[in-house]
Amino acid sequence: MVEQARHVPVLLDRVLELLAPALADRDAVFVDCTLGLGGHSEAVLRAHPRVRLIGLDRDPQAIALSRERLAPFADRVEFVRTTYDGIASAVGGAKVDGILMDLGVSSLQLDAEERGFAYSKDAPLDMRMSAGTGMTAADVLNTYSVDDLTRILRDYGEERFARKIAGAVAREREREPFTTSGRLVELLYDVVPAATRRTGGHPAKRTFQALRIEVNEELESLRLALPAALSVLAVGGRIVVESYQSLEDRMVKRAFTALATSTSPQDLPVELPGHGPQLKLVTRGAEQANEQEIEENPRAASVRLRAAERIREAT
Repeated sequence: MVEQARHVPVLLDRVLELLAPALADRDAVFVDCTLGLGGHSEAVLRAHPRVRLIGLDRDPQAIALSRERLAPFADRVEFVRTTYDGIASAVGGAKVDGILMDLGVSSLQLDAEERGFAYSKDAPLDMRMSAGTGMTAADVLNTYSVDDLTRILRDYGEERFARKIAGAVAREREREPFTTSGRLVELLYDVVPAATRRTGGHPAKRTFQALRIEVNEELESLRLALPAALSVLAVGGRIVVESYQSLEDRMVKRAFTALATSTSPQDLPVELPGHGPQLKLVTRGAEQANEQEIEENPRAASVRLRAAERIREAT
């Protein structure tokens, strides 16, 4: 299919390498929490003939396309329409051996102009990952107060000019409500200073990120998803997370570090039973894509990859 031909899984070889010790040569269960077009999952299923996949996605179109792509492995695949914070119920409380979270907007959603995720093309201001469900980016722009718009642009987009942009949006929507991305991009070109545009990338990048996070409640879902995923990870199991912006990566780092740290008092000469680390960090910090990967797959430019292995059950 055209969509699948365009889809290049980010850091695929590294993801496979990190998951292999938990999945190779055994009857293992792998959960792809952000199935998308199924590129990572297909590679895992091909590499490990005894692995069973549980694929999660909130987008019914993604599930339909992945179902077609993964048809050769149908007897080893289960699809669940849910956000990734629904992982515990999706696996029925069972322990799993491998987990992947490839966060952010998928290639499918970026390439679908009508979904409004890309600021490079004029399209309806939608940005919903669950197509047809919930508020749109236009709803946020047209109904949020200046203070609330400032907050999401500042907190979710890390936008220096959040207050200035929010004020401009409020003035413009009085004249005519926002409906398309092109009009918003024009406003941002007018508001963001030229000097910042020359050095800080596209002026719409941070605003579009903030709107997408707000519409899809991405950070709240991730806040709930990380402990839920770690709670179903079996001893010896591995979790790999690919983040594409600093807010997500910080959340992943904190969640992993908290469980990779002993809870015994620091002045004790021995580890108290049940107080040792639950996780072992498999990557040193956050790994990034190299120049060749970025050249072949521009989406990899902002990726931050972290991985951990469960070494002890929670008590």
